[in-house]
Amino acid sequence: MSRLAIVLLATMAWAGTAVAQTQSAAPGAHAGTKLTFPASVGGAQLERSVNYAGPPSNRPDQGITYFYSTPKKMVIAVHVYDGGRRIPPGSNNPTVVDEFMGELSSSELQIKHGGYTHFERPSVPSTCTYGSVTFRCITYSAVNQANARLYTKMMLTGFRDHFISIRIDWSQARQQTATDADTALQAFVPALLH
Repeated sequence: MSRLAIVLLATMAWAGTAVAQTQSAAPGAHAGTKLTFPASVGGAQLERSVNYAGPPSNRPDQGITYFYSTPKKMVIAVHVYDGGRRIPPGSNNPTVVDEFMGELSSSELQIKHGGYTHFERPSVPSTCTYGSVTFRCITYSAVNQANARLYTKMMLTGFRDHFISIRIDWSQARQQTATDADTALQAFVPALLH
């Protein structure tokens, strides 16, 4: 996946804003992973999808992103891509570890360039398990121009020869908590990745 696409995805997930939809809408099923993305998953509602895999045909797969909103108005973004190669399963293989660190670095740079301050994250990522799937994961936060701290939990794993990247965003200013985010993920991820 190109760094530009990673930065774009990080910006969309972090800011929770609409994106100019120059890309096409994504199908309701992903052929490579055989995952379906229905209107409702684990209590979250599909808001939109963006298919980045357009011409030119020789470009590596930029993937598809599905955006869901939870009843507490948190954004869950699921990005499925392979970057033109087969991805080993799981969260601890070198391919997933390298991609995760690249996404994290790109996200941090984009957040800082986006005018956010007081970026905070743990020194090392951890693993987290939802249902039967284990992800490499980390939660980071920063303060926006309105002086509100915004949070993102970023997760990545190899699944059926693809990367599955899931992010959830929340803000204490909207009366959302880390517990709310984890509860949403506990319902959403097993329902999606069955």
